Amino acid sequence: MTDPASSPPPHVVVGVDGSAESIEALRWAAGYSAATGATISAVHAWHYPAAGPVPAGRAPLPITDQVRATMQETLDAALSQVFGTTTPGRVSTKVAYGHPAMALVTEAEGADLLVVGNRGHGAFHGMLLGSVSIHCVTTAACPVVVVRHRPS
Repeated sequence: MTDPASSPPPHVVVGVDGSAESIEALRWAAGYSAATGATISAVHAWHYPAAGPVPAGRAPLPITDQVRATMQETLDAALSQVFGTTTPGRVSTKVAYGHPAMALVTEAEGADLLVVGNRGHGAFHGMLLGSVSIHCVTTAACPVVVVRHRPS
């Protein structure tokens, strides 16, 4: 039998795109982390559009640098909304390149939990789940929590 004190804390990956739904997902992950001691990786994924069903194009370097900076600002703003001025040390951020659905599933490999909002910026009005959350639920190797946003 292993000693629970010697095992690493659980690791949670949470998809954050700046939408209200993703802020709720980050808030849920923060509560889970506070209760379990889990570490959190807040991930914002992006891709450069290209033809075909899955955008796989590569952006020129100046565009890539500018987009990464903008995505990091979005992550930082989300962290501020959830944690205030001091983000806990157990929380890290990552800007990942790739279609958000695939990037989140890849980032969650080896994680204990993946948390996503029920829909984000690309949602079609009226859908209960977005395409990214559906993809994560059906393909991630770890459990997935889909957090619904409840407007105030």
